[in-house]
Amino acid sequence: MTERKEPTYIFSDKQVAEKSEIARRFLDTRTRLNETVDKADNFLVKRFYNIDHNTYLEGALPAKYKELMGLVASACLRCDDCINYHVIQSYRLGVTRAEQEEAINVALVVGGSIVIPHLRRGYELLAELYA
Repeated sequence: MTERKEPTYIFSDKQVAEKSEIARRFLDTRTRLNETVDKADNFLVKRFYNIDHNTYLEGALPAKYKELMGLVASACLRCDDCINYHVIQSYRLGVTRAEQEEAINVALVVGGSIVIPHLRRGYELLAELYA
């Protein structure tokens, strides 16, 4: 079994929030809502969060590839919060804008034209982060 470890981030959440207003609003809302969920002390939710966290650790696949796969799946599922999350995490890991755009292209082909409205919002965040 491949050893799993925390990825090395190039940028902190704070640096991302300072660079992008879209990212700042997303991160602030996510933090606030996660605090509400945490107060419920729900065992199953905690288990799922743990699985999610461990899935994106460095392993046989680098964390940046996993985040790009998460971005593709999120765009296909048309989840704007998920797209924002994976764009931000990918950026924090040093993924280039071109790499993120290519991943979104895969999502467009797999998901079809219904992905386009979500692609637009993803591109808006990319424009702020990579400005």
